[in-house]
Amino acid sequence: MKWLKRNWKKLLLGIFIVIAIASVFVFWPIREDLAYLKTRADQYDVKILRDTYGVPHIFGQSDADTAYGLAYAHSEDDFLTIQQVLLAARGKLATVNGLDAAPADYLVHFLRVWDVVEAQYDNLSPETRALVEAYADGLNVYAAYHPEEALPGLFPVTGKDIVAASVEKSPLFFGLDETIAHLFSDDPEPVPTPTQVRYNSNAFAIGPSRTSDGQTYLDVNSHQPYTGPVAWYEAHLHSEEGWDMVGGTFPASPLIIHGHNRDLGWALTVNHPDLVDVYRLTINPDNPDQYLFDGEWLDFEIREAPLKVKLVGNLKITVKKEALWSVYGPAIRNKDQVFALRYTNMDAAGIWEQLYRMNKATNFQEWQDAMRLGQLPMFNVAYADKEGNIYYLYNGVIPLRAEGYDWLGYLPGDTSETLWTETLPFDELPQVLNPPSGFVQNANGTPFQTTLGEGNPNPDDYAPSLNIDTEISSRSLRMLDLFGNDESITPEEFMQYKFDMCYAEDSFVAELVRMLGEIEMPDANTKHAQEVIANWDLGTNPENTGAALMVYTLNLLDEKYPDALHLDRLGQGNVDDTMLLDAFTEATNILMENFGRVDMPWGDVNRLMRGDVDLPIGGGPDILHATYGELQEDGRLKITAGDSYVLLVIWDKNGDVHSMSVHQFGSATLHEDSPHYADQAPLLATRQLKEVWLDEADIRANLESEYVPGKEK
Repeated sequence: MKWLKRNWKKLLLGIFIVIAIASVFVFWPIREDLAYLKTRADQYDVKILRDTYGVPHIFGQSDADTAYGLAYAHSEDDFLTIQQVLLAARGKLATVNGLDAAPADYLVHFLRVWDVVEAQYDNLSPETRALVEAYADGLNVYAAYHPEEALPGLFPVTGKDIVAASVEKSPLFFGLDETIAHLFSDDPEPVPTPTQVRYNSNAFAIGPSRTSDGQTYLDVNSHQPYTGPVAWYEAHLHSEEGWDMVGGTFPASPLIIHGHNRDLGWALTVNHPDLVDVYRLTINPDNPDQYLFDGEWLDFEIREAPLKVKLVGNLKITVKKEALWSVYGPAIRNKDQVFALRYTNMDAAGIWEQLYRMNKATNFQEWQDAMRLGQLPMFNVAYADKEGNIYYLYNGVIPLRAEGYDWLGYLPGDTSETLWTETLPFDELPQVLNPPSGFVQNANGTPFQTTLGEGNPNPDDYAPSLNIDTEISSRSLRMLDLFGNDESITPEEFMQYKFDMCYAEDSFVAELVRMLGEIEMPDANTKHAQEVIANWDLGTNPENTGAALMVYTLNLLDEKYPDALHLDRLGQGNVDDTMLLDAFTEATNILMENFGRVDMPWGDVNRLMRGDVDLPIGGGPDILHATYGELQEDGRLKITAGDSYVLLVIWDKNGDVHSMSVHQFGSATLHEDSPHYADQAPLLATRQLKEVWLDEADIRANLESEYVPGKEK
């Protein structure tokens, strides 16, 4: 104690020095020397032309050169999101984003994403491997020239990282992550229901027989979140090897996901086949690491998933969590139960292979042959081409299951009878080619009402175990009405129909209006609101004074009673008077508290916001001009999803293509100081499109900049 009294100042100084040194290691950013990656640019021959909207047009000598240029251009606009996608694919997102990202990292180990990549990578064609490796190099070179933007521990990335991103992300589109989260929850009962993707899409094609000028029309119109890993980015890809594709892509994607080339184009919308099965396993009472299968006790394959988690600064810890594997697939211990999962395309890694062939296809047969590869696990597809062909496909790698089981419930996990190994052949999928009506459409609903008259698939041809969609959205009902009553659709009507802002008269929304008219309202405000709705014309144009009340009600129904109503498919629902009155009353209160009235002009509360941009916009949930908003503190709705990248395509009688597009914000997705951060928002808000330039001469006539990647300054 005497020594402590004499030396306490020195001791405190020493502790201070230790803390200071430790702080340097914990908080000082670690910058890797990435300069050596700059040399990878030498092997690529590519230039980037940015048009007056900042859209990149990538001109490469080879396809690989073009993919390299796409990676560099997209990195200029959204490098952080691309890196986060790749960290997620490696199971390393928690090293940057902390504990909240650990479940996503566990999923990569749990689903054995990298086992699939390592097993399948060499089975990809040499051309596809060259494509993804060149794309990876584009990211590496950008990181080398911009090391201050590079996340630690990620670079260099490889072609396998790009493939892993597709393997990791693909099951999320059919809700596998939410099924897994349910099984890991404290109460895995009841059986997890098939997950519905919240925001969806429109797609339609109109053939020469139904257009006023004998031209062929295609609408490419996915409804995506406005930011994040599945937000659209517009690009034009051109190479001297015949690649000439424009459309939308996602961060860390080496090609166009949907759009058009000179000869053909396609649009994707989400469908909902049953692609996931859950099994209840019987565990050996004498050995918890064994399960019963066909009368024998089988051993689980057991791994420990290492999860590296950022705590503060550069301080990280590694925790390990068990990852089981069964004959069905991944397995989950939960209290006294063990569940196994089986899902479609568990061992597939060829999404980029298939999409690359679709990008390069020059006619319907080549494109359909690419679709036959079956690497896209789901999605409705609408197609059109310069020959005047129109086509719809309910695409899916749909399991062929034994009859006699409840495939939407928990399945017995002790018999090979429930271990499916085959899928529905491509030619037996619901599809429509050149129907007599001259049009096909889909808005995330049933394939059995793709068109009017002859040509629709017959629902009797499909077993209930396939779980083919039978519901229909208001958007599909509206398209069937609009196209069915117009036998000579003009180019102007083509655009008008895409941006249509009315609910279908036979939609469930119209039924809700009728129900509201018959409910006894509790007070003066709701009685006045009832009168407003009674006079509503089902429109959602910005000037409309009934839309706000109904859309707020719909949002609240979706939030409070998700099993009764889905915002993406308002053609049907299961809402009773009590639910409806509850939501309607709350919607009335929100409008009265914030604005003092319920008949607010829709554009005053439905807002497209981006930085300093704050614009009125029309549309609404399950409207062809789709807008989905989140309630703000001031009572207004901020649009966060819906019409995002819109592309309208026309092939004339000579087979020449012309298209127009709009992005919800602009090409500079992360850079607030860019003129393209929100320069397209006013176009979308007023339902206008910009020209898509494909020819180099046209691009140069509307040129903002030209440069070689890495040498733009």
